[in-house]
Amino acid sequence: MKLGFFFFLLAFTSVALGQQNNNYRGGLVSPPLPKPGFVLTDTSGAPFDFKQKTGGYVTLLFFGYTNCPDQCPMHMANLGAALKKVPAGIADQVKLVFVTTDPARDSPTVVRRWLDLFDRHFIGLTGTERVIGEVERAAGVPMATKTGPATGNYGVSHANFVLAYSKDNLAHVIYPGGVSKDDWVHDLPLLIKETWTHRAE
Repeated sequence: MKLGFFFFLLAFTSVALGQQNNNYRGGLVSPPLPKPGFVLTDTSGAPFDFKQKTGGYVTLLFFGYTNCPDQCPMHMANLGAALKKVPAGIADQVKLVFVTTDPARDSPTVVRRWLDLFDRHFIGLTGTERVIGEVERAAGVPMATKTGPATGNYGVSHANFVLAYSKDNLAHVIYPGGVSKDDWVHDLPLLIKETWTHRAE
């Protein structure tokens, strides 16, 4: 949890640097974060091997929940709009993976219906709270926690940033809340064509 929070702060402090050097609009991470290997359930009810099924793509990983009042729909809306605006062929090389942090309410059907509001190609995953917690730890993000009443209309505190894994299976850039559609339109082509010094083993 402390590790995830460190990267969360790093993303915020690095965004200004990325904008200053007119390169990435997200926060640069050094050393980069390795893409985790895990299996969850997709919205069709089938097992989804994250590392295997996203190999060769720029992969955007986000943890959130469909009842989120602000940041989750904002991230998804900006990404959905950006993928429709980028040059031809770019969107086909990007996979957005949304992992729910509220599996009690976010059934596969609920997640699919919600993601379709933004982009029908977005991948939605769910599982048990225990397994999702393990996935969060593997990705190096803070553990999600419930806020407010124990049942009913509770909220979920969760990591509010998108991990961007490039084709080398490493996340060199993190995108915190506040990243706009235009920021994504700027960065997605860079992420696709970028060659990094570091390589995943």
